[in-house]
Amino acid sequence: MQGEMRTYRGACHCGKVQFEIQSTLEPSFRCNCSLCRRRGAVMTRVPEERFRLLTGEEFLSLYEFNTKVAKHHFCKACGIYPFHRPRTSPELYAINVGCLEGVDLLSLRVGAADGAALSVV
Repeated sequence: MQGEMRTYRGACHCGKVQFEIQSTLEPSFRCNCSLCRRRGAVMTRVPEERFRLLTGEEFLSLYEFNTKVAKHHFCKACGIYPFHRPRTSPELYAINVGCLEGVDLLSLRVGAADGAALSVV
């Protein structure tokens, strides 16, 4: 599954926020910055043109801190983090791979991003 460009559908837990991405899921990674290490998500990044919000914009809550460049989105109804815009690459979407349908997180090669050292948020 990993390595092949394909379209993935994703959603928060309650399904109010739904989206699609086109991705190979490479690289997938965990970040150790102060926010990411607490939420524990495995993420992958895609350019804006390979991300499409299908439903639920009205259910998205925005969390910003520090420089307020990163845009962390959460579902207001269920609290799940489906995606964010990273501070270091705000033109990309960082996707919570756990929100994607049909992806076995245990089968992914998951790397690490040292966001704590880089102050990545």
